[in-house]
Amino acid sequence: MATSQISFHFIIGFLCILLLQYYTYIVSSVLLVRNHHNNNNNNYNNGHHRRPMLSGNQSYCALFMGSWVRDETYPLYQFSCPIVDPEFNCQMYGRPDTDYLKYRWQPANCQIPRFNGIQFLMKMRGKSVMFVGDSLGRNQWESLVCMIAGGLPSSSPTQIIRGDPLSTVKFLEYGVTVSFYRAPYLVDIDSVEGKRVLKLDDIRGNSNAWTGVDVLSFNTGHWWSHKGSLQGWDYMETGGNLYEDMDRLVALERGLRTWARWVDTNIDTTRTRLFFQGISPTHYNPSEWNAGAISSSKSCYGETMPMTGYPGTYSDQMKVIEEVLSSMNKPPFLLDITLLSAMRKDAHPSIYSGDLTPEQRANPDHSADCSHWCLPGLPDTWNQLFYAALFFLH
Repeated sequence: MATSQISFHFIIGFLCILLLQYYTYIVSSVLLVRNHHNNNNNNYNNGHHRRPMLSGNQSYCALFMGSWVRDETYPLYQFSCPIVDPEFNCQMYGRPDTDYLKYRWQPANCQIPRFNGIQFLMKMRGKSVMFVGDSLGRNQWESLVCMIAGGLPSSSPTQIIRGDPLSTVKFLEYGVTVSFYRAPYLVDIDSVEGKRVLKLDDIRGNSNAWTGVDVLSFNTGHWWSHKGSLQGWDYMETGGNLYEDMDRLVALERGLRTWARWVDTNIDTTRTRLFFQGISPTHYNPSEWNAGAISSSKSCYGETMPMTGYPGTYSDQMKVIEEVLSSMNKPPFLLDITLLSAMRKDAHPSIYSGDLTPEQRANPDHSADCSHWCLPGLPDTWNQLFYAALFFLH
């Protein structure tokens, strides 16, 4: 009788554990996807929410739901990759730890294909890829170039052309070009009587460089919130009027709608594949990942491991982007990297961003870069997902 009671209690306890695990999974899943559904219940009929069909028993892969798992086969290339800028080259500039290089993104219900540089070039033979946006787009561009080059024999010729606003790497054997075009706001910014005027209604100057490209990936966000010495404009212009300032989310939306109209009018989506990179998160507030504990620190310095769960906030800028994309006739595929990147508080350059002075390194609260990402590092995952969506989208 005692044995039967023990077995009964064991079974009940085991079932409780299973129910708790299931509840935890559902809660975290809802947290991750809730903001995809709150604007338009039909978003999954639009191009930017279509999901790739990849390996696994499930019909569809939820690319942006999952977890970070340790993988000793990473990174996919070395920091000696010549295209990496000093501000992203953490290992070259003294970062002592390497665990942040050993994490792979694992979607919850499928296996995504491992990136293969030669396959990328063979599939893209004779074609062009361009990233358009700010330094987070440059972060991803440099990562992709290194990921491709890391899989090629050293004898395969490449040509690097650095410039502003356009930089290009050509993989000559395959006739493939991978470029970055610097346009932090996407819309134009002009000099008028010595003043920088951000033209929220005009994109003609920048867009001339994007026509005829086979794969376009856009991003914007961080520059819209800069103030003081970091602000990139003196006036904003919209509707024929000049403004010294306005609500930054309103300005972002107006600029994005100008960009969206240009895409809907000028891009032939039977020829050009479109992507939009989600907002890349920053990590300047340790209380966000220390269970709400008050912290005097103002940086990501010293962080060496990812968060174990999803953060509870979602960028207001991201909500604006999703609203604009959902209204488009030709919406891009949304590379929704915001929440999976928010878990990677460990992956920023911090004080290992270029050749800082000893005084700067000794004061991370004022000098740590917790906006950009180390290379090799997190942007390699963005490109892994870009690769999966580009070539394995059903």
